[in-house]
Amino acid sequence: MTIGVGDIIAVTVFEAQAGGLFIPREAGVRAGNFVDIPRQQVDQSGNIVMPYAGTVKVAGLTTRAVSSIIRDKIKDRAVDPQAVVSVVEQRGNQVAVLGETNSPLRFPIDPGGIRLMSAIARAGGPKYPAYETNVNLKRNGRTYVQSMSSVVRRPNEDVLLSPGDVVYLSREPRVYMVFGSTPSPGSVGGINNRRFTFENDSMTLAEALAKSGGLDGARADSRSLYVMRFEPKPLLENAGVNVSQFPTAAAPTAYAFDLSKPDGLFYADSFKMRDHDVIVVAESPSTEFIKLMNPINAATTNVYNISQATR
Repeated sequence: MTIGVGDIIAVTVFEAQAGGLFIPREAGVRAGNFVDIPRQQVDQSGNIVMPYAGTVKVAGLTTRAVSSIIRDKIKDRAVDPQAVVSVVEQRGNQVAVLGETNSPLRFPIDPGGIRLMSAIARAGGPKYPAYETNVNLKRNGRTYVQSMSSVVRRPNEDVLLSPGDVVYLSREPRVYMVFGSTPSPGSVGGINNRRFTFENDSMTLAEALAKSGGLDGARADSRSLYVMRFEPKPLLENAGVNVSQFPTAAAPTAYAFDLSKPDGLFYADSFKMRDHDVIVVAESPSTEFIKLMNPINAATTNVYNISQATR
């Protein structure tokens, strides 16, 4: 284990006999052949100050290495000196786990190191499901963000933490929107909107439709269902789509599904939803005809009612 900036250091110096640098010659004046140097904190430059040795660079060194340095600095003035250095309190190699955890805390890194998920476990784990939790790692002035589900699935993202790291868990539910010929807002479980949250890490289009109430049987055209999202241009170019007219790195994309056929339903059950996807269900052509006929039917009914009243 190495010493870090901010650690509290204790130094004890032993001499072979009295009359040296630290132990007085007069017998009985003090017990033992050692002296304890007052504890001190490693400064921002990584140094401590040792009597008769001056400034000693200790940050990044082991306690044994610092003991040897101190001994070499005072050996010409003390009587066969030996120095024992110990870390009383570790403050320089601490990490913090904050945010949406059950027990936010700050603690020193174990000598064998600690990985990201182990640190989160030490803080009591996340308050919310992994698919709603983002892991923010702040290190050396930069912040790295990844979903907890991704860290769980990919062991290489479960990185070793370094002194000074700050891990912040944030709750960021993923959502999708549904428009068009679907049940009216409020008719599905009392949810008075068209914005729904994910219920798992890999929600499919079929699951998303089921949560939002499915298609409106009286109005929906099951042959014309679309999922709108932005896709990276290289992905679309590899599929043979011309996206040169879009100056951005991603291009607006619409995926079409025909749920009137069995294979469309299978595709919907394998199509993975993404955060902020938009589902649009087109209206059936017959709906437009019904809309056209409604005013005519109303007018016909009114004429009939008037004729009956004047008889």
